[in-house]
Amino acid sequence: MSHSAHVDLVDYDEAVARFDPVIGIEVHVELGTKTKMFCAAEVEFGGAPNTQTTPVSLGLPGALPVVNGKAVESAIKIGLALNCSIAESCRFARKNYFYPDVPKNFQTSQYDEPIAFDGYLDVELDDGSIFRVEIERAHMEEDAGKNTHVGGSTGRIHGADHSLVDYNRAGIPLVEIVTRPITGAGTRAPEVARAYVQTLRDIFRALDVSEARMERGNVRADVNLSLRATPESPLGTRTETKNVNSFRSIERAVRYEVSRQAAVLDAGKTVTQETRHWHEDTSTTTAGRVKSDAEDYRYFPEPDLVPVEPSRAWVEEIRATLPEMPADRRRRLQGDWGFSDPEMRDVVNAGAVELIETTIAAGASPAAARKWWMGELARAAKTTEVELADLPVTPEQIGQLQSLVDSGRINDKMARQVLEGVLAGEGSPEEVVVARGLEIVSDDGPLLEAIDTVLAAQPDIVEKIRSGNLGPIGAVIGAVMKATRGQADAARVRELVVERIG
Repeated sequence: MSHSAHVDLVDYDEAVARFDPVIGIEVHVELGTKTKMFCAAEVEFGGAPNTQTTPVSLGLPGALPVVNGKAVESAIKIGLALNCSIAESCRFARKNYFYPDVPKNFQTSQYDEPIAFDGYLDVELDDGSIFRVEIERAHMEEDAGKNTHVGGSTGRIHGADHSLVDYNRAGIPLVEIVTRPITGAGTRAPEVARAYVQTLRDIFRALDVSEARMERGNVRADVNLSLRATPESPLGTRTETKNVNSFRSIERAVRYEVSRQAAVLDAGKTVTQETRHWHEDTSTTTAGRVKSDAEDYRYFPEPDLVPVEPSRAWVEEIRATLPEMPADRRRRLQGDWGFSDPEMRDVVNAGAVELIETTIAAGASPAAARKWWMGELARAAKTTEVELADLPVTPEQIGQLQSLVDSGRINDKMARQVLEGVLAGEGSPEEVVVARGLEIVSDDGPLLEAIDTVLAAQPDIVEKIRSGNLGPIGAVIGAVMKATRGQADAARVRELVVERIG
């Protein structure tokens, strides 16, 4: 059955007017360690299948795991960044299930003793308001291998002839972060979900614990959603939409499930507690497997690993080395740059913070850097439908362009033509200026000639200006600029006119 089959949906705005959405998000982040969680197999993206394995990651009998210390340190960093308490002692547990991508027939995870618990994250929404998301826990575990189902039309296991499994990913260290039910977001639930995962991604990068690339699966989000009649009602039945792998899709998945569940409830039916698959192409979800809360993974403490007991001194040492968090950094930069709240918000939403920062480091003023990236370049990005960062121009080049303006070699109007040349691949700003002959005439000789010609033609203006009426000076400058085909520096022309008239 095609997943675009007709499903009843209630209009989103109508649904949130009548129901209170509650979300919960589980985020898995793949840690950027050199080796796997419990063995010395190397972690590399895109290796040939089954080349990065050891007896431990293949689950061979008698192979014993050893914990990766760097992974524990990264998990503690994440816990501290999320304002969690760090366990004095915690254990690994075996989560038993039988599926070919887990060769041991169990996944080593943490169950009732996570390394980090009871935290929160303040998330900044698009309009600058802050929404606090409560974090229940962050725990360490290992990734599973990757199944490829061959034959059949869907790429799913049903209807396939056979399955191939690649254990390169099996055993890669993960941290799973689980929120408490997120209530009170109301109509903004989709935006809160997206902004929360974006904020997490930025934190993983700031902490340098992961490349945190969603498109590579370094960060994966499962989105739980339920509806209830009013904020005072008990929680409704939830669905869990698995592996939503872009920020836009997180927002869309929440919207879709709100509309779909509202239709189910309107029809007098009950929502089935189940996992659901997200379909990027149609922005819809379809039913996966039914899930009960008491899913029997038969957790028990992992007998082959000792408890992890981070000393308080070590935890404080890690806390002391935490970098500045993205939100604090943005506030500091905003202060340094003197941007207003709406200006900074636009810069953040355009993904231009780093670009502007690097442009300023290349010598431009904050105002100039902002003007270029949020003006001319934002328009170019929109026209060509690419992200700002993917435009064929570097912050260093924008810095060079601005210094050509600052030193008076070109004016603003010329600078826009120079930028056009740079974007068209004609070289650096300097090269474009030379090739296109876009330089201001700053030799005073030709300027003075032009000024004298203009003044000689209008002796009455000279008298007016002499008697202190500076009104007509603009007309003189305009006439001189016209005579020099716009290649004069207006500020210099003004100085010379004032000198000439005395």
